[in-house]
Amino acid sequence: MKNRLIEEDSLYLRQHATQPVAWYAWGDEAFKAAKAEDKPLLVSIGYSACHWCHVMAHESFDDPFIAKLMNEHFICVKVDREERPDVDQVYMEAVQMIQKQGGWPLNVFCLPDGRPFFGGTYFPPEDKGNGMIPWPQLVMRIADFYKRSKGELIENAESIEKNIQASNEVSVAEGEKSIFQPQALEDAARGLVGNHDDQYGGFGQAPKFPPSMSLNFLRALAPENDDLAKRINQVSDKTLKAMAHGGIYDQFGGGFARYSVDTHWLIPHFEKMLYDNAFLIEAYTRGWMGSNEPIYSAVVEETISWLEREMSSKTGGFFAALDADSEGEEGRYYVWEPEEVDEVLGLALGREVRMAYNITPQGNFEHGTTNPALVESDFETRAKLAGAREQLRQHREANRVAPGRDEKIHTAWNCMLLRALADAAFYFGRQDWMERAIQLADFVVEQLIHKDEVGVSVRAVYYEDRGARIDGFLHDYALAADALFTLAGKVDWYREGLSQRYREYAFGLVDAALTKFNDSEFAGFFFTAEGVETPVARRKEWFDNATPSGNSVMLHALSAAYTLSGESRYLEAFQSTLSGYTDYAQKVASGVAHGLEAAASQQRGIAIIKVSAPAKLSELQGALAGRAWRRTIIQLVESQEPSATYQLCVGTHCQRPTDSIDELVSGL
Repeated sequence: MKNRLIEEDSLYLRQHATQPVAWYAWGDEAFKAAKAEDKPLLVSIGYSACHWCHVMAHESFDDPFIAKLMNEHFICVKVDREERPDVDQVYMEAVQMIQKQGGWPLNVFCLPDGRPFFGGTYFPPEDKGNGMIPWPQLVMRIADFYKRSKGELIENAESIEKNIQASNEVSVAEGEKSIFQPQALEDAARGLVGNHDDQYGGFGQAPKFPPSMSLNFLRALAPENDDLAKRINQVSDKTLKAMAHGGIYDQFGGGFARYSVDTHWLIPHFEKMLYDNAFLIEAYTRGWMGSNEPIYSAVVEETISWLEREMSSKTGGFFAALDADSEGEEGRYYVWEPEEVDEVLGLALGREVRMAYNITPQGNFEHGTTNPALVESDFETRAKLAGAREQLRQHREANRVAPGRDEKIHTAWNCMLLRALADAAFYFGRQDWMERAIQLADFVVEQLIHKDEVGVSVRAVYYEDRGARIDGFLHDYALAADALFTLAGKVDWYREGLSQRYREYAFGLVDAALTKFNDSEFAGFFFTAEGVETPVARRKEWFDNATPSGNSVMLHALSAAYTLSGESRYLEAFQSTLSGYTDYAQKVASGVAHGLEAAASQQRGIAIIKVSAPAKLSELQGALAGRAWRRTIIQLVESQEPSATYQLCVGTHCQRPTDSIDELVSGL
């Protein structure tokens, strides 16, 4: 039997191309084979930087005996979740219904038409005494059950299908309950801060994921209640500092890993994802504004430097991810022994670094190695050791095998970074960062977006040697629009007159999304465009996961479009979509935090600063950087009436035009 993955674009699929499993890529060929042979589909989903995906691949999919069982009884399909999030989200929801939890690798058993009837995540190749059924046994049990009791599996699939279809609308209550109440935002914030870990930072217990979207929502809220405002600042500062000091942050190279396996932020799951770092740049930028906390600015600068150094494509875009593993071991690239530190730096400086970053003979990771974490609270000590950290980084790069890099360029993730980079460039006054943001934006609009007399269309991924691939999903359109609105609102500080191009593209993207993904009956937008075939059901994405949901990002894009244009259709779409979050805001605020950020910014009022000649944009930039963050758009206009340089408009209210920057920003 033939493995068909060798010609695929996806690095993840090619990682499985030499296995004895007769893998198909997702598509008609697999479905036709399943129907022709009356075999169930086995759909296995993961991504290139996933550690446990690698483990299961090595233990089971590389094994000739196990592969033979899979090939004999199933049509086996491999899916890169980053290329096909539409496939992943449907099967993830099915597995969460079945197992009450999900994750990757995601392994789903389906009828020949793709409807799931059973699934799970990682399965071991043999009984390890932990209650997990071995993969070969599971494969044989399901194959036997399919032959003997196919009708029961069809009933299971029909039940799952109905539940998935129903979940599109469960967020929308009837009557007054569907109206999103302003008080819901402060209630959601109280629920979030009440779940904060005041000892170690973050929310809840291990494993801990960087709560960027929750922090950004809290920063956007600006509550009238002083106690809540004080508590939000405490929570944000505690968590940002804990992550910046922890092992989840690459102390010598910059950038954040996916999550921490412990409650202390000490030992991460070592893969680095573009989307995590984009949102963390935002969180630390907003934390720095109004506080001037030096470690926040250091984290932003070092993370952007890492992105430029290790993740930047010659096209202008950024690559997707770095693997957790190198040389077959998770984290090997990042951990240290005391002797190696001393060898690189010398005994005196080595001792300082080892004390500051707790690199000990006992270690805190496997085989007595240490994943560095900053235990020294004095920022001056950290600053003094910058040269030593740079030496260790260069030594690491020169003497170790780097983790694998997934060179997929993902539209949605690049647009997350574009939004973060544009804001960071403006508020930190970094023209080099703004130049890079412009380069990224030009790549997006020239290579990933197609604009003609009919309208705008987006592709979801790009490969340097293959070009753009796969029709875009809701989040591709919405994130691109939101990012371009953000860039257009700041870029004239760098070079006047650049904003108009990006703003026009942003409006085109919002209009295209309203057409392609609209639901004419119920609140919210579908994840896939009209007319696109989807497994099981056309889905709506309400909850944020590793990345924000399509509907939550649409709220951001729609609010900007309405604020800039005043067109009621954008406001109506915003309010209708927001109604879908009414119950979620009360019950699972952390799961819809990105949408709540958009609601908070809209409720507070997006600030439009109208600027005409002879404006001093550098002075305006400095004044805004010294204040707490709020969503702000700078808009060049030909003249003010009465004549003045600046005018602040918030919501439907515009203040008196003024020539004074101090007077202008006092209204924010």
